[in-house]
Amino acid sequence: MMMTGAEIVIRCLQEEKVEYVFGYPGGSVLHIYDELFKQDKVKHILVRHEQAAVHAADGLARSSHKVGVAMVTSGPGATNAVTGIATAYMDSIPLVIITGQVPTAYIGQDAFQECDTVGITRPCVKHNFLVKDVRDLAVTMKKAFHIASTGRPGPVVVDIPKDITAAKCEFDYPKTIQMRSYNTVVKGHLGQIRKAVQLLLDAKRPMIYTGGGVILSNAADPLTRLVRRLGFPVCNTLMGLGAYPAGDRQFLGMPGMHGTVEANMAMQNSDVLLAIGARFDDRVIGNPEHFSDVPRKIIHIDIDPSSISKRVKVDVPIVGSVPDVLEEMLRLLDADKAKPDATALADWWATIGGWRGKNCMRYEAKSDVIMPQYVIEKLHEITGGEAIITSDVGQHQMWAAQYYKFEKPRRWLNSGGLGTMGVGLPYAIGAAFANPDRPVACVTGEGSIQMCIQELSTAKQFRLPIKIISLNNRYLGMVRQWQEMFYGSRYSESYMDSLPDFVKLAEAYGHVGIRVDRPEDVEPALRKAFIEHKNELVFIDFRTDPKANVFPMVAAGKGLSEMILAEDL
Repeated sequence: MMMTGAEIVIRCLQEEKVEYVFGYPGGSVLHIYDELFKQDKVKHILVRHEQAAVHAADGLARSSHKVGVAMVTSGPGATNAVTGIATAYMDSIPLVIITGQVPTAYIGQDAFQECDTVGITRPCVKHNFLVKDVRDLAVTMKKAFHIASTGRPGPVVVDIPKDITAAKCEFDYPKTIQMRSYNTVVKGHLGQIRKAVQLLLDAKRPMIYTGGGVILSNAADPLTRLVRRLGFPVCNTLMGLGAYPAGDRQFLGMPGMHGTVEANMAMQNSDVLLAIGARFDDRVIGNPEHFSDVPRKIIHIDIDPSSISKRVKVDVPIVGSVPDVLEEMLRLLDADKAKPDATALADWWATIGGWRGKNCMRYEAKSDVIMPQYVIEKLHEITGGEAIITSDVGQHQMWAAQYYKFEKPRRWLNSGGLGTMGVGLPYAIGAAFANPDRPVACVTGEGSIQMCIQELSTAKQFRLPIKIISLNNRYLGMVRQWQEMFYGSRYSESYMDSLPDFVKLAEAYGHVGIRVDRPEDVEPALRKAFIEHKNELVFIDFRTDPKANVFPMVAAGKGLSEMILAEDL
């Protein structure tokens, strides 16, 4: 069947069972948009800025285990999308981004709305393509979806010149794809897995440390079974929250810069550390030299060999798919019927109990001002922990991670690697499309929400009942906290002056706005939003304590055991 390139793009999306494409039209993609108009299988979601298109596709992918798809025009459309692409790349999120390009004959001629999209995005994609022949288009699209979703996931850009979308060829979409230069390892080395299991059984002070790779590979179930089978303590990184139930006794919380005392101390003092789908990044282990002070054996499971021994040298590397490796570990444990040293494990839990006794998440409740931690606790209570929570970046992000107890995976969406302000609302939009029957709440601050606030228009157009929980402290909170602690309280450009009236702004977009100034009004406002206005977008402007800080805290360059607690100040 002869088809234009534009028709081929849409057919490829249909073949990949893509339900939603987030995008913004422009000259170089008009042929594709015309074909979108002629069909109804692939639904287009018109955002108000290209950055938000990629973030929304990202939010859909994070909350659903599907490949998110965004489409933008050439030039500024592509460059506006770069922040979203880099955000997804840092967190290993599977996306396909279709970018328009000027006609092939114009490339390199400084044509209107021309930019080197392939060159610009090369450092922040898993792979990218420039399609120069319409006959290559279908197979390129197949490759893009395959690369994005296999191995360590990531964003893939397909740059398509306008004349390629007009040219015609026969359409043939491959069922499968083979690429000689791209092969992912799924099964871990059995000898290494046996060695790892024996180390775990011999451990006296074991610790299991899990990251976003567990979520991305849908490995929460085998992880939970392994942790309970061994009886070991476990922690989830910021990107791994929900991989293990937060309410379980064996869960020690989040490790790292704003992690719990018990998680950090157990990480630091363990004799055998099992790292699963995590990358020992600077916000988790602090100073690598300090982390290496305590002799320990490290087992590291990851699909990406380049992540192993990148920051911390490990003793037993296992390259493979996380669920496959964990299932093999469970099989070996069941076959051997061996158990860890019960006496040593009991002593280790007693030590952990001492660290837990510090109650490091305790905060001082005040009668005259709203504490942000209290808002998150009430949010968890009213939603029953069942909501999908998206966040922007800053203090509110850490409070959401600390005080909303995530029991299941894909309920917590945030920018962990790049730390991108403005993602919260577009993430919520993507999550709402992917999960229409689940409540979605965006926890944000008055700084972050203004970076993509125009997407309130998108939410109105598509009647998305998102709840925006704005912890408004009139500061760029995390910047202010660092300035207070490390810059002599010189608050350089961190105070947010001339803020809009968020209630009126929400109402101007056609939504419900609520302002809350008193602690006793927090719970009624949340109940009103989630019950009375269940089917509407509600923007709740909580006026919180402007001087509240996030604790515990590990300062930059310090080690995990060098935590600053609220009581220390």
